[in-house]
Amino acid sequence: MNVLVVGGAGYIGSHCVRQLQAGGFRAVVLDNFVYGHRAALSSDTPVYEGDLGDRKILGRLFEEEAIDVVMHFAAFAYVGESVQKPLKYYHNNLAQPIALLEEMIERGLYRFIFSSSCATYGVPDELPIIEDTPQRPINPYGRTKLELEHLLRSLARAHGFSFASFRYFNAAGASAAGAVGEDHDPEFHLIPLAIGAAQGIRPPLQVFGTDYPTPDGTCLRDYVHVEDICQAHIDIIERLKSPGKEYFYNLGTGNPTSVREVIGTVASVSGKKVPFVEVERRPGDPAALYADGSKARKELGWAPRYPDIRSIIETAWRWHRSHPRGFSSGSQVAD
Repeated sequence: MNVLVVGGAGYIGSHCVRQLQAGGFRAVVLDNFVYGHRAALSSDTPVYEGDLGDRKILGRLFEEEAIDVVMHFAAFAYVGESVQKPLKYYHNNLAQPIALLEEMIERGLYRFIFSSSCATYGVPDELPIIEDTPQRPINPYGRTKLELEHLLRSLARAHGFSFASFRYFNAAGASAAGAVGEDHDPEFHLIPLAIGAAQGIRPPLQVFGTDYPTPDGTCLRDYVHVEDICQAHIDIIERLKSPGKEYFYNLGTGNPTSVREVIGTVASVSGKKVPFVEVERRPGDPAALYADGSKARKELGWAPRYPDIRSIIETAWRWHRSHPRGFSSGSQVAD
């Protein structure tokens, strides 16, 4: 089976490409390399460089590759930037996928797996968050994700389109084999920032707020390993063979971890002190966000291989220790 991975050179996409290949699928990558890394892909991976909304490139790709399923990981995902530059986010996260979906429908390709986000929920009234929790996004990033979910529902009813939408919580960690890991520029994710501070290659970590109504005063978040996220995408493929299917799943462990607990675990795993400074809260940061992932467990048999924060951070530490400057630390990863 041929799987087009849009954004396949990015953090989650590159992990999914590796897992697809290990599982006997043929992965084809489309990426514009704004944030992706060629070094994240093995040398035998077919790669098309361009935007997911470029109909010329899409036409050539679909003519040359017998694609069966499309996985979409190519959204811009910096929440703060989405507030400052909403047009950038609506163009990349909504307008460009519309062109991709148009091309798919014209060619009779009706299976789509969407990388959505817990940001579609906004600030929930109750925890843990279930799939039926009201979706009230509070920033353009979350709104673009939700708008695309609405469009996919419409396509399912109008064209027999089958899709799955996975709402991730905090993706973290690196591949168990050490081939790929997290390398963002700029980096806003807590775990790589804490590891970089411990290594002395980043400034002291900023802890935004210590007076939240949580056990230690810092925010609680649900961290889910990147390979566990990718496994869910692979598990759903067979279910998309029937027309007009709609699937929505939260991907999270349901075990929230505080900022202080992340700092302590990074220190324990690395054997290094994590320098940090306490600063004021950031506007809009909820005290706690975590998932009820029981629906994915029940319907997909999805069982995270990394259910606790220590096992997740151990994989991240191995990657960052061997790649202190990310993918620029060395040549292309081994095949």
